[in-house]
Amino acid sequence: MLFSKEELSRINEQLCSQSPKEIVEWAVAQNRKTVVTTNFGPHEAAILHLVSEAQVDMPVICIDHGYNTVETYQVAEELPRRLGLNMQMYTPRISRRYREVNLGGVPSIEELDRHAQFTEEVKLEPFRRAFSEFRPEIWLTSIRKDQTAHRASLDIVTYDSNMQCIKVAPFFNSTELDMEEYLVNNDLPIVEDYYDPTKVLGHRECGLHRS
Repeated sequence: MLFSKEELSRINEQLCSQSPKEIVEWAVAQNRKTVVTTNFGPHEAAILHLVSEAQVDMPVICIDHGYNTVETYQVAEELPRRLGLNMQMYTPRISRRYREVNLGGVPSIEELDRHAQFTEEVKLEPFRRAFSEFRPEIWLTSIRKDQTAHRASLDIVTYDSNMQCIKVAPFFNSTELDMEEYLVNNDLPIVEDYYDPTKVLGHRECGLHRS
């Protein structure tokens, strides 16, 4: 592990009063193999903007599960060009069309086993594949503590045992209003029409951040 538990505690004490920009700069200053992940969700432009200013060639990993809205795909095309991002797109091994024809499409969240398998196939497997190729030591993510009960139990900097790297959440202590103000102030898009079939409900976890 890059940092011991004691070091992580000290780092979080140090960073808790820092701005998201300063937290990203701290992560880049570690001089470790670093990636940022995005789903081009409602407020994702914020962390991508920070990364573009701190390290423009940082790999930006996006898992396209195939069920994004038109607005999400439009932002996913326009924003990387605007910010000069080093995009790395990953897709499931099974296409959306094949799933619709042969596998019954997207299962409901009440179909626990089928939905868990669906989540594994369209998000978790491609995510692990991406991380196995890039093998990052630091992973930047835009999760916030006000999003779910599980995320509230994390911190700005944590060790992710699933991905075996240090996870850094620059906006961990930010609110939704904070995010919107950042986007408006920097003339960045807010994705109003967003849908994730692996979560469906805003308070659900898909499994990526359960370390």
